[in-house]
Amino acid sequence: MDTGDLSLQKCQQTIGHHFKDANLLEQALTHASVADERLGSNERLEFLGDAVLGAVVCQELYHRFPHYLEGELTKIKSMIVSRRTCARLADQMDLTRFLRVGKGMTNQSGLPGSCKAAALEALIAAVYLDGGDKIARDFVLRLIGPLLDQADAQQHQGNFKSMLQQYAQRTMAVTPTYELLDEKGPDHSKCFEVGVVIGSRRFPTGWGPSKKDAEQLAAFRALKELKVISPDTPHPTSADQ
Repeated sequence: MDTGDLSLQKCQQTIGHHFKDANLLEQALTHASVADERLGSNERLEFLGDAVLGAVVCQELYHRFPHYLEGELTKIKSMIVSRRTCARLADQMDLTRFLRVGKGMTNQSGLPGSCKAAALEALIAAVYLDGGDKIARDFVLRLIGPLLDQADAQQHQGNFKSMLQQYAQRTMAVTPTYELLDEKGPDHSKCFEVGVVIGSRRFPTGWGPSKKDAEQLAAFRALKELKVISPDTPHPTSADQ
């Protein structure tokens, strides 16, 4: 077994996919700077891999977050399929040590991020062509699963109403409702008390300088009681009387 075959074998062990056609993997790892001709590089695979990655991410977001609007889905997708994210994933997989690049491509800071991202997209295409839709989907989801969780948390950071709605609809098949229970103070400086109800269950109320703030605090307290968020999560900025 020559050095090239051994490298491909180690790469397959690293990425968790054994290729029926090792030529696909070899091409995915070949940068244009070292290929005999550009058609022998990973550029065409990169083109296909970008589309496969986007399709898998969009499908997963669509099914995973059924109550997100198009704009919310687009924000998460843009973060996950960005060149920066793909380059970081390539580093996490230790993919760069298997890449074949020209001598002028490396420097003290390593390979350019664009080169790493392209290699990851090319690899996704190679897995897709070698294993088919399901294998490629599973491969992509192994890579981006943690990113989806992080993106969801970031999307909802400070928006406890949205988080509570997602949780209630997903686990209880009901939508939370908010009730204005009380208000105090002069017209120019009122405070509002709001309670949240999920099905037949009522949760601790929240006070706020606006109905919106009070609803956020009520949702926050419901999430804590349901143990959806940790006890040390800071509460929304609002009056808490």
